[in-house]
Amino acid sequence: MQYTCYQIELTLREGRDLAVRDRRGTSDPYVKFKVGGKRVYKSRTVFRNLNPVWNESFTVLIDEINKPLVVMVYDQDEWKSDDFMGSAAISLDTMKPKIVHDLKLELNDSSSVEHLGFLLVSCTMTPKTAEDRQHFVALQRDYDKLAGRSSGGQATPGHYPPKKTKSSEWTGIVTIVLLGARSLLSMDDSGFANPYCKFKMGLEKGRSKTATKTLNPQWIEQFDLHLYEDQTSTLEVSLWHKNVASKDNFMGRTQMDLSTLPPETTHTLQLHLEDGAGILDVLITITGTTGVDTCTDIANYRDDRLERERLLHKYSLWFTLSDVFNIGHLTVKVLKASNLISADIGGKSDPFCVLEMVNTRAQTQTIYKTLNPEWGKVFTLKVKDIHSILEITVFDEDKHKLPEFLGKIAIPLLRIKNGEKRWYQLKDKKLINRTRGNILLELDLIYNPVRASIRTFLPKEEKYLTPEKKFKRALLSRNVNRLKKLSNVIVTSRKFVRSCFAWENKFRSSAAFFVFLISVWNFEPYMIPLVILLIFLKNYIILTVGGYTAADDEMYVEEEDDEDDDGSQDKQSISQKLKTISEICLQVQEGLDSAASFFEQMKNSVNWSVSFSAWLALFVLTLATIVLYVIPLRYLVLAWGINKFTKKLRKPNAVDNNEFFDYLSRIPSDPELVQYRDLRPFDQTPDRQQSKQKLR
Repeated sequence: MQYTCYQIELTLREGRDLAVRDRRGTSDPYVKFKVGGKRVYKSRTVFRNLNPVWNESFTVLIDEINKPLVVMVYDQDEWKSDDFMGSAAISLDTMKPKIVHDLKLELNDSSSVEHLGFLLVSCTMTPKTAEDRQHFVALQRDYDKLAGRSSGGQATPGHYPPKKTKSSEWTGIVTIVLLGARSLLSMDDSGFANPYCKFKMGLEKGRSKTATKTLNPQWIEQFDLHLYEDQTSTLEVSLWHKNVASKDNFMGRTQMDLSTLPPETTHTLQLHLEDGAGILDVLITITGTTGVDTCTDIANYRDDRLERERLLHKYSLWFTLSDVFNIGHLTVKVLKASNLISADIGGKSDPFCVLEMVNTRAQTQTIYKTLNPEWGKVFTLKVKDIHSILEITVFDEDKHKLPEFLGKIAIPLLRIKNGEKRWYQLKDKKLINRTRGNILLELDLIYNPVRASIRTFLPKEEKYLTPEKKFKRALLSRNVNRLKKLSNVIVTSRKFVRSCFAWENKFRSSAAFFVFLISVWNFEPYMIPLVILLIFLKNYIILTVGGYTAADDEMYVEEEDDEDDDGSQDKQSISQKLKTISEICLQVQEGLDSAASFFEQMKNSVNWSVSFSAWLALFVLTLATIVLYVIPLRYLVLAWGINKFTKKLRKPNAVDNNEFFDYLSRIPSDPELVQYRDLRPFDQTPDRQQSKQKLR
């Protein structure tokens, strides 16, 4: 066999006792590799470290082994040329082929006598034929296209990575929610910084927006990075300071091995930057795994009665006080979908499904080139609040841009019927109108009602990722109409009272005057919750007899969004004025929405929109009636004041909250009731659709 070249596989492991080149007593080293005066590889920079760890591998093809492989170390500088830190040479002609050689390369500089440290590398030399060379060049060309650069070098980092296309299956998705950072170092004369964050995992990268003039930035941004079998699972995070007139400054870095995190679970992490440069707050979820050995595949999932009995025992009333904040356990089986929207040119889609419950996130794998995907995944989610909403969104995967929306549904946990396998009609982004496609789900919820009741009167968990709010004329008009509708009730009640005072109807005024005298003469504080309790009972009777539900209220039809573009031809001053007006209108719009939602939640709390909350209110009102009847009001006011004054003394870290508003925050407003309503699915299966077409 005729060998025409040699393949060199080299791993740069680490450096020890490198030279100091910066004023702060450290260096920012990186390594260059050259053969015959031509650079074949350059490592990444390890900042502020004299004992850097790289663990980087590359492969290079050379024709002659009598030329040494030169290794040079440099210190990266921002404002001047990089400083030389030493060099070494690897004699390839003395190495035995197909054997891994662990080398210790002592660095030296002919113009200096100082100790420059050493590098630890591993090197393997393998003879190759002409056919092997052609194969290597072809793989190199694919890698260059994937990396977005022209083919000119001879080195390929790591193993040969295949070209990632839509047909290449990833093994999982790493979803990173960048919340913010704390205690960062100041980078300018004003004592602040303009930080932004970079993420890197193999060839997958992400970058956040730049926060200006702050040492405690808040980003609330999401990044989705794909995991591939041939790529590393180490997540590298770096923080940078944005300079307008010069090169950006490095602020800190950290890295994490994601293989240590359990999949299908949202992890709240605090990533400490090296050398105490600050702390990053992130949420990381590894999901969408495609391996057949995972417990989330429906093929390997078996309904274990013993496991279900164990969960029922765990969340039974007998063990309520063992873990008060562990409300329940939700099992979601995402089986399949049918008749989805075609998002690709060929009339097909590459659908995948995303599950969200407040800040918990999970994702299925992608099924390529189909409108009727079968995911067959089972997800188990920890329930922190029984009033949470399970949102399931179907997307079309696209390699070169963001995923395309196909449909969405929102399911309140309290509406789940255990063990029911049913089709859900997909809706648009606003959850108002139906869109094409259905999704088949099976849900099972186990929870402790006492824990859920206690959690109802505690602050609601804030959702970090929410759509950016913008001013829209249609939304402002809708909020005005909502508030006007509620104000009409107040106006009507006022007219009724005035008519009684004016004796427009003598019988009605006489009856009202008699009720007023009796009520005031016999009034006791316990009657206040008793009256509200009677309102609940009245509406419950109406609901039971007449079948009325709040979802039967007026339908909210969203108009098309107003364009937010002010026009590129407008002057800057006009654009600023329009922006100011838009911000003011946005505040008015959100204020109207808050006021309307408050009154709608008050209304929906007594008309049994949420049965669980209504029964809970019945219990509390009954208890309040008994307490007010038995205990004098002054003692209750005294106990309330003592509790408020001593709360911070007893519990310094306690969150100041109002139980009434916490309870009310769990009640949906009228637009939310419309979003949560069920739509009858059309064309549940492809076979049924074809049979309908034949009948036509």
